[in-house]
Amino acid sequence: MDSKANANEVKQIATQLLSGMLANPHIYASISDEMSRGQQEKELIDISINMAKSLIEKVG
Repeated sequence: MDSKANANEVKQIATQLLSGMLANPHIYASISDEMSRGQQEKELIDISINMAKSLIEKVG
């Protein structure tokens, strides 16, 4: 798989993971005052990207 396809796959999976985390009130209880620039949002984005990369490595 080339790097562009891999990057697209990471983005797609990370987006789906992040959506699930944001929809889960146990993980993301409320929207921060900073919206998508807040620290909690940045941490969840980083977690979703790392999870996506890990999943791709496990099935690849």
